[in-house]
Amino acid sequence: MINSNLLAVVESALTDTASGTWQKPLVMFVCNILALLVLSRRIWYPHVGPKMPLPFPSLFNNVSVPAFLACMSAGHLLGVFAILALSIDKAI
Repeated sequence: MINSNLLAVVESALTDTASGTWQKPLVMFVCNILALLVLSRRIWYPHVGPKMPLPFPSLFNNVSVPAFLACMSAGHLLGVFAILALSIDKAI
């Protein structure tokens, strides 16, 4: 059986991190753009495969679709960690 104290902690953590505010999507958007700007220049072969039709190709290093997906995946991980780190003060 699951301890009721554990369920209470999980429920409070979910309500703290999953509340609908405008700051969290903004943090995720900034983290994704930052990851695309930085990581598109750090990937070993960013131009292998079909090109991603981005609005500013020179700004985003004219990356391919696999490189774009890798940057967005890393950006989402960075965004999740940033959102959780920013919401730590509420949990304490």
